[in-house]
Amino acid sequence: MEISLTLFSAIVSYLLGAISFSRLISRLLDPEIDLEQTRLQNNDGTQGDRLLTIGATTASVRFGARVGCLIGLLDILKGFAPTLAFKLLYPAEHYYLIASVFAVIGHNWPVYYRFKGGSGMSTTLGGLLAVDWVGTLTCNAVGMLIGFGLVRDLIVAYTGWTWLMIPWLWIRTGDPIMALYALSLNLAFFLALVPELKRYVESRKQGKIEMGQTMESFPMGRGMLKISRMMGFMKEKG
Repeated sequence: MEISLTLFSAIVSYLLGAISFSRLISRLLDPEIDLEQTRLQNNDGTQGDRLLTIGATTASVRFGARVGCLIGLLDILKGFAPTLAFKLLYPAEHYYLIASVFAVIGHNWPVYYRFKGGSGMSTTLGGLLAVDWVGTLTCNAVGMLIGFGLVRDLIVAYTGWTWLMIPWLWIRTGDPIMALYALSLNLAFFLALVPELKRYVESRKQGKIEMGQTMESFPMGRGMLKISRMMGFMKEKG
């Protein structure tokens, strides 16, 4: 690979990933809103914990599911578009893997917003769909099966599939660089998620986690919740 193209794919993808659609769309809907002060709502109507990242989930809490889903799709596109572009332009090289990773880094630590961004799940999903859509969908299904059906843990159901992509890509392609790519994505994703993970673990110890309520608070979670109910892992309220 050429150094110039490696740097180009990294910089372009980072700058694209750093665009915060949650901030842009929220500003259009309400110029006075401060997304950094967004809190989840408890079952009794009181305010819950403040969200520690700014992304589709934040906008969903503020403006509802439709806005959150729109931003989630745009965040997926931030990872999908540059990855697919470099994959089509240079199919024999690994520039597209670099593009996928740096789109997530840009989303999580955006230079435009004092390096305060989201957790990167949607952008991670977008990049992986461009790299291997069959593996992405398969690992998603298996991850949810393990998370909901076996260990009954939200974080495992939500993030387990990203770790499954490491052996999947290595076995499927026989290329250790693909495994390194998947590992790099996981590191970028989980480093941004550390504050939320710490709070989740503490809340779980205190028995404050209600899986259904938590999943309903963010766009991808609502989709996972519907699938889990269809598969019989969770029941409808009431």
